[in-house]
Amino acid sequence: MSGGRPPRLPRPRRRLPAPRQDGAPRTVFRLTGSGRRAARRTGGPCGTGGPGRTGRLKLIGRLRPTGRLGPTGKPGPTGRLRSRLRLTGRLGPTRWPRNRLKPTRRPTSKLSPTHWLGSRLRTVKLRELRTRTRMVLALATLLALVCTLLLDGYLHAEVGNDARVYRSHASRTVPDRLRKGGPVITFDHRGKATEHVIPSKTIALTFDDGPDPRWTPEILDVLRRHKVRGTFFVLGQMVIRHPELVRRMRAAGHEVGVHTFSHVDLSYQDKGRMDRELAQSQLALAGAAAITSSLFRAPYASKVRALDDRTWPVQQHIGSKGYISAFVDTDSEDWKRPPVKEIVQNATPEGRKGASVLFHDAGGNRARTVKALSLYIERMKKKGYSFTTVTGALGAHSANHPARTLAVWEGRALIWAAAVSHSALPFLMGLLGLVGFSVIGRLLLMVVLAWWHRRSRERRRWRWVQEVTDPVSVIVPAYNEKECIANTLKSLSASTHPIEILVVDDGSTDGTADIAEAMGLPNVRVLRQVNAGKPAALNRGIAHASHELIVMMDGDTVFEPTTVRELVRPFADSRVGAVAGNAKVGNRGKLIGAWQHIEYVMGFNLDRRMYDLLRCMPTIPGAIGAFRRRALLEAGGMSADTLAEDTDITIALHRAGWRVVYQEHARAWTEAPSSLGQLWKQRYRWSYGTMQALWKHRRSLIDRGPSGRFGRVGMPLVVLFQILTPLCAPLIDLFTLYGVIFLDPVRSLLAWAALLLVQLLGAAYAFRLDRENYRPLAVLPLQQIAYRQLMYLVLLHSCVTAATGALLPWQKLKRTGEVDTPRAPEAVR
Repeated sequence: MSGGRPPRLPRPRRRLPAPRQDGAPRTVFRLTGSGRRAARRTGGPCGTGGPGRTGRLKLIGRLRPTGRLGPTGKPGPTGRLRSRLRLTGRLGPTRWPRNRLKPTRRPTSKLSPTHWLGSRLRTVKLRELRTRTRMVLALATLLALVCTLLLDGYLHAEVGNDARVYRSHASRTVPDRLRKGGPVITFDHRGKATEHVIPSKTIALTFDDGPDPRWTPEILDVLRRHKVRGTFFVLGQMVIRHPELVRRMRAAGHEVGVHTFSHVDLSYQDKGRMDRELAQSQLALAGAAAITSSLFRAPYASKVRALDDRTWPVQQHIGSKGYISAFVDTDSEDWKRPPVKEIVQNATPEGRKGASVLFHDAGGNRARTVKALSLYIERMKKKGYSFTTVTGALGAHSANHPARTLAVWEGRALIWAAAVSHSALPFLMGLLGLVGFSVIGRLLLMVVLAWWHRRSRERRRWRWVQEVTDPVSVIVPAYNEKECIANTLKSLSASTHPIEILVVDDGSTDGTADIAEAMGLPNVRVLRQVNAGKPAALNRGIAHASHELIVMMDGDTVFEPTTVRELVRPFADSRVGAVAGNAKVGNRGKLIGAWQHIEYVMGFNLDRRMYDLLRCMPTIPGAIGAFRRRALLEAGGMSADTLAEDTDITIALHRAGWRVVYQEHARAWTEAPSSLGQLWKQRYRWSYGTMQALWKHRRSLIDRGPSGRFGRVGMPLVVLFQILTPLCAPLIDLFTLYGVIFLDPVRSLLAWAALLLVQLLGAAYAFRLDRENYRPLAVLPLQQIAYRQLMYLVLLHSCVTAATGALLPWQKLKRTGEVDTPRAPEAVR
């Protein structure tokens, strides 16, 4: 292997522990029992006291095991360690770090005395409760987003809207006296209808379809100038959006009637829908002005002679609810937008007759209505007409009544929710545009840079033709990997590169270490330690490694015979400190495996080509990665500060000035989670660990040199492409579903299909680069519908966990041993 000048590196942040002669791990002692009580008495405030900066624990005497011993001579499950602990120094309050993402730290030894059992059970229960709380918060956020879309759609007559309008029908069931009578109909308790006529020389001005923020105030101004009162038949959805206009109507003495909630033709609706339209309208009025109304006008209703066998049952049902049905005598037909003079002429009754006159204060441009209304009032007053409300014309009490307190608060809650929805929707629409641009832009950027990466590799491949023949130490951390460890070691034994294999058994309870020793493979050493976590196991392997080049892999992964040789080729360049391999899903036969296979090829390996070209690789996969021993030592070794130790060490290497490259020809076959629960645990740990690592290295944003380069190039890309964009990507699916159900389904589906086509083309190119079979791409549409939503929930859950500053334990996935011997790459078809 060629040498070179050593790069300038910062001082190591921590030193690796030197291995003890007997191979026993270090022991960390906890202050428990009487020692904890003594600490409280010494000055710790009510359970928050602990050893301060000057406090320490001193071990007096020897450790004496009691109870039954385990098979290795160490205390077994029922054994206890007895010793005397003496507290020296001053006790100070515990100081927690200010950052919200508190790093996860594991002890380097695991003691399980009997008297700890109750405390551990309480800790487990509390942890489960906190996990459920975080999941509830994540799901509540998603539910709030969905409710925002549905509420806004309902208020804009998009959700549940029925645009059908009934025209005409026979009128055999309608009493003739009603069809020839006045414009107001009331019903008694027996259902008998009575018609009412507007007195002569009296005009009941009525306005439909409001309130409108543009035209209703102008109409109110006209009525105020002429000192005229009118009746406004309002829509519930408009009242919720503009409650201040209803309050202004009531303050001016106008009467308010119900015109349904969403302006649907009730002739096509069942009684349940009619009742909901009325109830929601009353709720809106209660929230807006603390009133209810017993005055009703059906949408698309005009004169009483238009009643027929289809609309009469609607009026009977409404009347049975205690409503007064109001029709019109004269229609200004301002909704047709005729000239002002024609509007005035249409609204003028014949002779000296009284009339209920119809205008509109919403539903379009009402500028001509405003002008015509002023002229109309002046003309009719000159003729001796008086203006009043509908009930005022009949000499009855007002149809508006005080609402119940409960209804008022329910209505206000609905109005407040609508205000939030109305304010949030423009933001969501803008965010949708940014997400769509980001998704397409990211895909195009990855494809272009991946093509450039391939071309540049082909041009400079002569630099890596030189074989790196230095022997390699392969570290296999294993914890309860009995199903997979044999396949892993068999694949390593077939390697064409000289290697030594270090299996670090991290306190397995299923005989993993025994299986590895029983295989009797050459160059295999098994190191046993008390369970301390993957970082501790890797550090133990690094400390015992015999060679400068170190390869790390998972215990459920198998290598091809040429994997190690290809993986260490880039070390011919002395500036390279680490190499990321090409991890592939070995158990891709099932649907979940196929989804992850697409994600690995398209989302991970295509990403790594882009990051390699930009020289800001964020993660060396734990399944396959190679390191220089010197680079690892100078970067501080594998840290247990985060749940993503692979991302942590990769960023640390960048900040130390080492290059991290991607070697696509070094393939490893790993066992992906085979159930949704296992997949959730894995991705939850990945996403939360990535956030921890980014937070830990946040100072790289302001650093200079290689650290600053990663902080200002790599970190923003990781945050944008791995956190923000996936977190907001479901907006695409939500708005697509929203458009299919409530808007234009054809245009919505075409837009979604176009985006899917772009992703399919990008995935096909990624499969071509990796020489993969195209057949799994058939499940890509289903992946976008189902799998992406699961990943969204995982990421949302992780964000909630990060925001609450919670600590997570390591999570062991269940293995099946499906990935057997390494296979040859599949040809592209």
